[in-house]
Amino acid sequence: MGSTVEDQHLAKGTDVRALSSYPAGVPCWIDTAQPDPAAAADFYGGLFGWKLTEAAPGYLVATMEGSPVGAITAAAGDTSAPGWTTYVRVDDADTAVKAIEAAGGRRLLGPVEHPGAGRRAVCADPDGATFGVVQTAGPLVALRVNEPGTWNFSELQTPDIERAIAFYREAFGWQSDPVDMGFGETWMVRRPGYGDVLEHHRPGTKANHLAFGAPPGFTDAVAWIGPRSDPAAAPQWHLTFAVDDADDMTARAVDLGGTVLSEPVDAGVVRMAVLRDPHGVAFTVSRFDPS
Repeated sequence: MGSTVEDQHLAKGTDVRALSSYPAGVPCWIDTAQPDPAAAADFYGGLFGWKLTEAAPGYLVATMEGSPVGAITAAAGDTSAPGWTTYVRVDDADTAVKAIEAAGGRRLLGPVEHPGAGRRAVCADPDGATFGVVQTAGPLVALRVNEPGTWNFSELQTPDIERAIAFYREAFGWQSDPVDMGFGETWMVRRPGYGDVLEHHRPGTKANHLAFGAPPGFTDAVAWIGPRSDPAAAPQWHLTFAVDDADDMTARAVDLGGTVLSEPVDAGVVRMAVLRDPHGVAFTVSRFDPS
């Protein structure tokens, strides 16, 4: 995916900047639909150090040192509830949306054109979790991930794991395996063949994962699926961002108008916190420290 992980909470360390694009079926982009994009830009720009520029009317692309990392857009239509959306790379957005609908999902927005950047659509799975697809010609690809201030990985939190596995398998050809990386059972979602792409661009990736003790097929991992931590919460694709200091980031988020849902805590080789932006969107920040 745009962000793959060393386990449920750890960065693979893959330098996606070495990739010219993402293979079809791999999450490659994130954005957040907000009722006040300017205010959201102030929050996330202040939190992660992003620079926001308008790439299309009402669509602000975030960059770090000139490389795109995500975007902020105005909430509209069925996507009016603010949240982070994870986008999967596809060869043809219209064909992908038809496959999603045939699998039991719904189209919420688009596909819409971004001149010179590609086409994107926003959809919902059978349980209502929102996600997107992007047919990209360039900028709608996260070229910096798994480093402080950027997208680390996405996890579907859902009440019906079996139904989610079946849906995403039909929509994107994903394969899912139960694993326990020390945080309880979760499902590792794989796009078969993705590990070969990573190995080509960064030789030794597979060996590093074996040395770490990762489960079989881990290098193909593109996402995670697990139960909702709050049974009353709506199903969602939850984002984790890599940071260099979870405690400092938590304090900074509060200073910028955010709230803390879960104070920083050590979990294995990560220190993580769950935060909420000023418009109610939850996300996780995580610091990986193998020492």
